Amino acid sequence: MSRPAKSIHGQWSSRWAFILAATGAAVGLGNIWKFPYITGENGGGAFVLVYLLCIAAIGIPVMMAEILIGRRGRQNPVNSLHSLAAEEGKNSFWKYLGWSGVLSGFLILSYYSVIAGQAMAYVFRTFSGVFEGVTADGAKSIYSALINDPERLLAWHTVFMVFTMVVVARGVKGGLEKSVRFLMPALFAILLMLVGYAASTGEYFAQGLEFLFKPDFSKLSGEGVLTAMGHAFFTLSLGMGAIMVYGSYLPQKTSIMKVSIAISIADTLVALLAGMAIFPLVFANELATGAGPGLIFETLPIAFGHMVGGTFFGGMFFLLLVFAAWSSAISLIEPAIAWLVENKDVSRRRACVIAGFATWALGLLTVLSFNVGKSWTLFGQTMFGLLDYLTANIMLPLGGLLIAIFAGWIMKQQSTEDELAIEQPRLYIIWRALIRYVTPAAIVIVFIKIIGLF
Repeated sequence: MSRPAKSIHGQWSSRWAFILAATGAAVGLGNIWKFPYITGENGGGAFVLVYLLCIAAIGIPVMMAEILIGRRGRQNPVNSLHSLAAEEGKNSFWKYLGWSGVLSGFLILSYYSVIAGQAMAYVFRTFSGVFEGVTADGAKSIYSALINDPERLLAWHTVFMVFTMVVVARGVKGGLEKSVRFLMPALFAILLMLVGYAASTGEYFAQGLEFLFKPDFSKLSGEGVLTAMGHAFFTLSLGMGAIMVYGSYLPQKTSIMKVSIAISIADTLVALLAGMAIFPLVFANELATGAGPGLIFETLPIAFGHMVGGTFFGGMFFLLLVFAAWSSAISLIEPAIAWLVENKDVSRRRACVIAGFATWALGLLTVLSFNVGKSWTLFGQTMFGLLDYLTANIMLPLGGLLIAIFAGWIMKQQSTEDELAIEQPRLYIIWRALIRYVTPAAIVIVFIKIIGLF
């Protein structure tokens, strides 16, 4: 079966453009909102070390597999997996792996947009000086007032979704590429400024570094290891079709291994820098490191409210959060857009309206789970909690497992060798061993842990 030589959506103008875009897909709320609080909940340094190992042994090999599948298929994840399976003489069942990725991105964006909307609200609150001298009860009250008001949450959720779809509607070069050329440099500049600000706390900066980089394995549980692996998938945007569809726009001569390593390093660096910016402020104000999801919206505003220049730097922090969320959001919806354009013969703008409205509507469940619907539970979790757990801990690792099996066992060695085009044969052998044995084994062990067999 012949493969399309070029994506109908166009291609990135350069390798650098792809790295920026894929890094934008990877860098998001997972790095700046989620990584610091799950690190705090799981004891710091030991969790960080396990997370880094997961990135190296699982994240990078799976990212390489996703990109090679996307570039070789040159279509949306569903069509790419279907055509590549046929090319290898295998069952068309594999197209459902593509569907799983599209669905994962759709589900994640539905609640991601609500959290991003909260960050947008906090940009204006912080710059206006609302948190100056605020107490713990005051910060909690401000956050509660926001999330307990479904109309206000809905408004910010809507604004963020509109911003996202406007970018996506403009296409690969006109929308995705142009946006990340601005967003990613701005994000790094703000983050480095915040780390410099945290460094001014002196001994607390050193305390924050020790918490992040000095492992204490007595504080790490089996659940923490599961969380680290799930977050490695979440933060690199693996298993949700985003990297695969971005790979379908990648020029043929670009080295998949080099861009995968560059993206993973940049993404991990952002997460670590976020921790370096946040934890010194937490220690300086004697706040709890294990504050959970409220670390960003309830704990940090107290720190900013009691520090010199806190109004400005706090506002810049939440602006950073919005930029990070925005760069990821445009990638989360792209697989669904690509499928609609390729399979339903609709224009890109109409596809954006359809997919954007569906995602926005599902997001209402998350909006309501913070207020009038907080008592609506399934398996003991709110709708937001359920979507977060289902995607980060089940769907993304499962998607990664199946991608590893597809690239390592379903595709012929010659096919992957040709697409990766790694100059050093030894490096290809290492990747193939990881994707065939190490990555699947690690994910299976985690799933056994989930269902409580040991």
